[in-house]
Amino acid sequence: MKDFLGIVGFFITVFVGAILINALLFRSFSVQGPSMEPTLFTGDRLIVNRIPHAKAVLGGESYLPDRNQVIVFKNPNESFNGVDQFLVKRVIALPGERVVLQQGVLAVYKPGQNTPILPDEQSKAPRFPSSGETDTVVPEGEVFVAGDNRIGNFSLDSRNGLGTVPLENIQGPVAMRIYPFDKTRTF
Repeated sequence: MKDFLGIVGFFITVFVGAILINALLFRSFSVQGPSMEPTLFTGDRLIVNRIPHAKAVLGGESYLPDRNQVIVFKNPNESFNGVDQFLVKRVIALPGERVVLQQGVLAVYKPGQNTPILPDEQSKAPRFPSSGETDTVVPEGEVFVAGDNRIGNFSLDSRNGLGTVPLENIQGPVAMRIYPFDKTRTF
């Protein structure tokens, strides 16, 4: 009986440990769709670093990612069938910043500054004009995100229907692509 209780205790410890690791440290997600090409492709397996998110929450704050960081977040417009429950996109603008997309040029203005940040100029992807038109200020507690594949309708993001993403929906920054094995890399 003592051996049986020891085995049960071991499995309970492993189970609780796995839940804590998944909730507080790291979590795995799979990429679906072409929205992040050429950075990420359908079937890529990602590890998201949950530590910054956990530290912020434990400190009574919301996790605020850095500009240009690739993040995974819970879809604020989640469908009832669970499709696209979590999305992966790049952070383009932070709370309080103005985002203007006109004639294919995406520009971000920090408060009080007239010189824009041009996210498409910073991209390592081939340069194509961004699709859509917008002129918006990112609300407090939210971020503006976009897929790396910004031409056409390949990415549902803050430019075209997704809206800005509440900070509490962010799971964390992508730390690593672990699959396919020949394309493993850190972010």
